[in-house]
Amino acid sequence: MGLSAKPHLPSPGVPPASGAGQPGPIEDYALLSDLRTAALVGKDGSIDWLCVPHFDSPSCFSRLLADDRAGHWRIAPVEEVQEVRRRYREDTMVLETDFHTVHGVVRLIDAMEPHPGDQELPMRLIRKVQCISGSVQMRLDWVVRFAYADSVPWVRRVQEPDSEECIFAVAGPDSVVLRGEPLPRPVGDRRAHEAIFTIGAGESRAWVMQYTWSAEDPPGWVDPGECLRNTEEFWRDWTSRILYRGPHETAVRRSLITLKGLIYAPSGGIVAAPTTSLPEALGGARNWDYRYCWLRDATLTLLALDSLGCSAEAESWRDWLLRAVAGDPADLQIMYGIDGRRHLLEWHPEWLTGYQGAQPVRIGNDAFRQRQLDVYGEVMDALQLARERGLAETTASWALQRALLHDLERIWQLPDRGLWEVRGPERYFTHSRVMVWVAFDRAVRAIQQFDLPGPVQRWRELRDQVHAEVLEHGWNEQVGAFTQYYGGTELDAATLLLPTLGFLPGTDERIVRTIEAIDRKLRHGDLVDRYSTEPGISPVDGLSGSEGSFIACSFWLVDALVHAGRREDALAMFTRLVDSANDVGLYSEEFDAETQRFTGNFPQAFSHLAMVDSAALLALEGFGRHGHDRRGRSRHRHAHRHGRGLGD
Repeated sequence: MGLSAKPHLPSPGVPPASGAGQPGPIEDYALLSDLRTAALVGKDGSIDWLCVPHFDSPSCFSRLLADDRAGHWRIAPVEEVQEVRRRYREDTMVLETDFHTVHGVVRLIDAMEPHPGDQELPMRLIRKVQCISGSVQMRLDWVVRFAYADSVPWVRRVQEPDSEECIFAVAGPDSVVLRGEPLPRPVGDRRAHEAIFTIGAGESRAWVMQYTWSAEDPPGWVDPGECLRNTEEFWRDWTSRILYRGPHETAVRRSLITLKGLIYAPSGGIVAAPTTSLPEALGGARNWDYRYCWLRDATLTLLALDSLGCSAEAESWRDWLLRAVAGDPADLQIMYGIDGRRHLLEWHPEWLTGYQGAQPVRIGNDAFRQRQLDVYGEVMDALQLARERGLAETTASWALQRALLHDLERIWQLPDRGLWEVRGPERYFTHSRVMVWVAFDRAVRAIQQFDLPGPVQRWRELRDQVHAEVLEHGWNEQVGAFTQYYGGTELDAATLLLPTLGFLPGTDERIVRTIEAIDRKLRHGDLVDRYSTEPGISPVDGLSGSEGSFIACSFWLVDALVHAGRREDALAMFTRLVDSANDVGLYSEEFDAETQRFTGNFPQAFSHLAMVDSAALLALEGFGRHGHDRRGRSRHRHAHRHGRGLGD
């Protein structure tokens, strides 16, 4: 089943507020971010996910992983909604949702105000309702549940001196204060608050929710209008630095804004997604916590931002990296907490029923213990490209890289868990072996190009040894492709990255045949599975059931087609994939072709990163037909280093 254009637009009718219980489809959500945490807002006007005060803190709205009782904040018409239209204000993360009813049209405006210059300011979540036409009765439901819905707060109304009344909710270390008019009132014994009000044409209402530690005084009153203006000004100032000029510019800018929204500003780390346990297959068990900083995702994301004009983020990430991995290089992890902490122990809050029943819900991620050798290559590649784009090397950062390479020399011949973090047996994954080659290759280039100290001859010999090994053991002549792991017959979409990494030219017969094999076996329309999955227990990850197609892999096929000289095919496929984003330009981790639904954590940095990289590659001009220079390096990344064709 192919990917149809706009396959998951909402149905014309949306149930009234009183009928809401379960979370909506993943594709029905939009992202708000203040660069410290994030909220997900549904098309029904409900904020169903919010962790406070940080991305990986416990949630206070958890309806996304259960139902209404787990906490949410909904503002919507009481009567039936005939149509919902929404969009972000241009080049910002201010969301506008228009509800069309029989009696009028109301607009809900949502935003979180970033505070990049003062991280001590409390989180501010702003919601404003404007009546565009007619007169509409509205309902506000406010249900706060701290600690992943395990803690019901003590809620009281407080009359502040020289100010209007507010609601103060506190439990343990956490508290939030809600101000606005009208303030919701308690509802029976449900430990919930609601307000019903009517709004006429030209009128507006606004609320601000702020978080603080319970031991501190509640934060003071703020002007919601000023908060919205500050939010717009921040995002428009940031997006003014984007250099991209190419196919689908609006969509690319939205992906870059989304990536920026997933960066934890106090440290420079970036989360893979702001959610946990959204299932890779509806109702399935592949449910993971992605609210952490993977070295792989962070390096590639910050490179994409840096390549398109947003260079400050790359330097912040390098500083985060130096802090996070400080100590013995042998202790290098694949992921860390957003503040650099090492232990991300996994546990299951059994009281949460899971997204539409998908179990288990996971908090933490035991994959932090895994050995994934590809991480060394991603880090070395990122830092080499940063050097070539003008980010000055420091003594500390090069010392760190030398230490990482020294550790890689010790372990490079070991098997690992691979890019996909399999929870099955360790293997010699082809992609991991290629990334070992990348690590030594970029170290050699660093010494040659920048006169940095290091054992260049030894690293050159190791690079060549790994290259020969991959060609001998990663290629399977009977399959006619590079396979997922040495000696195996399964295909893996990660092998599409070989020409992008410069391992082989895109026109090499082995690359062309690998593209053809993946096209036959893993592609469904414009969707590409990351590897073969069958019913029953997967030999790759040891879990039962299947999963959706991996959205990033679809864009990797676009890149591979460009490198193989099939630019027109790549551009057509890219255009269709752009149209597969939801109505506000966001991608999840995966897409279920059968149900035409988003699956996996959302929004997914890896998906947006792959989209941006494909766009940048397609935007390049003036390079040879096959996309490689004489040294075999991908001109995609080479051009990124110098900004050619990207608006400079």
